[in-house]
Amino acid sequence: MSNTIQHIAADPSYQGKQEFTITVYTENRIGILNRISIIFSKRKINIESLNTSSTEIAGIHRFNILINESYEVVRKLARQIEKQVEVLKVYFNTNDQIIWQELALYKVPTTEITEKVTVERLLRQYGASAVVIRQDYTVFAVTGHKEETDALVKALEPYSLIEFVRSARVAIIKESAGFHEKLKEFESVEPGEELVKNEFLDEGDKVFTM
Repeated sequence: MSNTIQHIAADPSYQGKQEFTITVYTENRIGILNRISIIFSKRKINIESLNTSSTEIAGIHRFNILINESYEVVRKLARQIEKQVEVLKVYFNTNDQIIWQELALYKVPTTEITEKVTVERLLRQYGASAVVIRQDYTVFAVTGHKEETDALVKALEPYSLIEFVRSARVAIIKESAGFHEKLKEFESVEPGEELVKNEFLDEGDKVFTM
């Protein structure tokens, strides 16, 4: 497929590195993740985060890959990814062209929450919700951008923060109409082979009688 890579530059004159989210739609096949990863490693490009999940279409998976590179590097990289047989479409977008979130989990001693009102206020301020509450610790979840989740880490450090983990980025392109429409375009340009009826289909007894 040609001319399927989409990019709208936030600042066309900017030549330096910036965050790009590469969205890859693929068939759900074994080994595709490894082949995509090799494309990055061969070019010594670091993947900041990677998320893969099923989509609204059965059998189609979506990769959200976050990297920090220049537009020209990302453009060439996207074209290489599209050469994979199982890849249906690749988009790459700057942060202002997508809606994105990350999930973060924080493990805090339960005593810190019950005995110190300050911690409870902090958690409410950041919109944290309790996932697990035990006598020795409580786990809270927060969704947001990296800057927001990092800020809560620093705020909780004085209160015996035990553990912190953040998920990979999940993103939706603002201007995308969904992949259903794109598949329709592919089918109209490259329609599948028509079914041909076997002329002997209804005459099995005659054909196969010995």
